[in-house]
Amino acid sequence: MATIDIVKEILSENLDIDAETVTPEATFEGLGIDSLDMVELISEIEDRCEVEFGEPEGLETIEQLCTYIDGLK
Repeated sequence: MATIDIVKEILSENLDIDAETVTPEATFEGLGIDSLDMVELISEIEDRCEVEFGEPEGLETIEQLCTYIDGLK
């Protein structure tokens, strides 16, 4: 499964965000994702993708997040 599809699934299941609104260009702010939501998202990504996320800085879009995750695999 592509990383963006995993992110869409997590956001849809855990944060009730419509998967159709999760595009590569979408920003976390635009999707209404706050810092607490990010902690939950990162935790779920670590579990599903079997990666250690660390503490990246400057991630603002879904595309940046997916690129970062892909770099960890």
